[in-house]
Amino acid sequence: MAIGPVLWLGPLLLVSLWGSSAPASLLRRLGEHIQRFQGSSGLGLSLDPGGVALPKEGWLEQPLDPFNASNRRSFLQRYWVNDQHWTSQDGPVFLHLGGEGSLGPGSVMRGHPATLAPVWGALVIGLEHRFYGLSIPAEGLDVAQLRFLSSRHALADVVSARLALSRLFNVSFSSPWLCFGGSYAGSLAAWARLKFPHLIFASVASSAPVRAILDFSEYNDVVSRSLMNTAIGGSLECRAAASAAFAEVERRLRAGRSAQAALRAELGACGSLGRAADQAELLGALQALVGGAVQYDGQAGAPLSVRQLCGLLLGDRDNCSSPAPYCGLRRAVQVVTHSLGQKCLSFSRAETVAQLKVTETQVAGVGDRQWLYQTCTEFGYYVTCEVPGCPFSQLPALPSQLELCEQVFGFSAASIAQAVSQTNSYYGGQTPGATQVLFVNGDVDPWHVLSITQPLGPSESALLIPNASHCLDMAPERPSDSPSLRLARQNIFQQLQTWLGPAKKSQVRGGV
Repeated sequence: MAIGPVLWLGPLLLVSLWGSSAPASLLRRLGEHIQRFQGSSGLGLSLDPGGVALPKEGWLEQPLDPFNASNRRSFLQRYWVNDQHWTSQDGPVFLHLGGEGSLGPGSVMRGHPATLAPVWGALVIGLEHRFYGLSIPAEGLDVAQLRFLSSRHALADVVSARLALSRLFNVSFSSPWLCFGGSYAGSLAAWARLKFPHLIFASVASSAPVRAILDFSEYNDVVSRSLMNTAIGGSLECRAAASAAFAEVERRLRAGRSAQAALRAELGACGSLGRAADQAELLGALQALVGGAVQYDGQAGAPLSVRQLCGLLLGDRDNCSSPAPYCGLRRAVQVVTHSLGQKCLSFSRAETVAQLKVTETQVAGVGDRQWLYQTCTEFGYYVTCEVPGCPFSQLPALPSQLELCEQVFGFSAASIAQAVSQTNSYYGGQTPGATQVLFVNGDVDPWHVLSITQPLGPSESALLIPNASHCLDMAPERPSDSPSLRLARQNIFQQLQTWLGPAKKSQVRGGV
């Protein structure tokens, strides 16, 4: 359980939940790009001016199978500690939960836990999720190992980590533990309070999609509405242009090999476009590009906002001889791939499957295989565009996304549907019945439709922030933040006052 200081003030966890095909991979990399930008910019750090107190990295030995005492296998789980504001052993502990990606020291240096810690003299701890980042069991990522990867296993880790860290840091038995998390980790924060109310005093769950769903067509419903939202730079014309651009891409895919070859060059499709499955990968990646502009709208480091995307789709063709919306989509691809440092927007289906089958941890990427496994065995979250009125392509359709689970892991479509249903039965979906949980969402974020946006009772609170994107409340504060976002952060502070009592200092550091 050794701990030591580190120098890299890494970013908060902000990756996409969308499954792990090529389109989903693009959204994940957009989220990671935003993380890195916000981490390297130093935004929102609340460090003492007299000397930087660096976070400490530590490791917990955790049972690989917490539900079977006879299984003695274990793994090392990484955590981060910021104790610079901890004033007494009976002060609160703010536990920032990691989700489907690496969790860096920024998890204890910015965001709600770090910003609010000086106010209540809290100890801040960040706990990386099992099987992600550096908390991957040594035996690798084959299916026999991945059966120990689930939200239930992650919650068991929270329980054992709370007990072990209480002993390690001599935390008082009376100290309240509060969980914080965003996206999937936001769901974990809510579920930790739901399942272990005797251990977790309260939780703040940002952009938490607590309802599992197989066919997530509602994602693109929100994207479509957001492209028409004038408050963030959208318009009816923008949505129409997006639809026209996708129609042009599909027309060219049907036009034969020469047109397909031109598409490959213009839209960054690596691999043949002759097969329907490969075409679906490209169309899905283009949907993810547009969806990403909405999902991360207005966030520091995002390559494209809705306003910028609409500007491209409705702009002049310049030297482009194709219809203007297609030219704008082509320029949007160039902006995003350049920002991410990627040559390719999409790959062939065969290459996607081959990459997802890799089980060695050193070449397993950023968690794509692990997250696909969790969507196949717990959550679904497969984004589709098959309902009337969806402005994009109907590809990739749901069956092809479910087939990925079969190709990579051998799971049937029926088993995935059953797993989604069991997840909602176990946690309660959008009526979990958890007390002392604050759900925070933005109405621009496509994931808010799977979360809780209205209070369910006096102790089940919810905030819905107008014109805010995914986990925006967790992002470092900026002068350009809207009044509604500032008010939401103030409401979060007031909710903690209700739970914890009056603040120990008169003002919240960082302007919350």
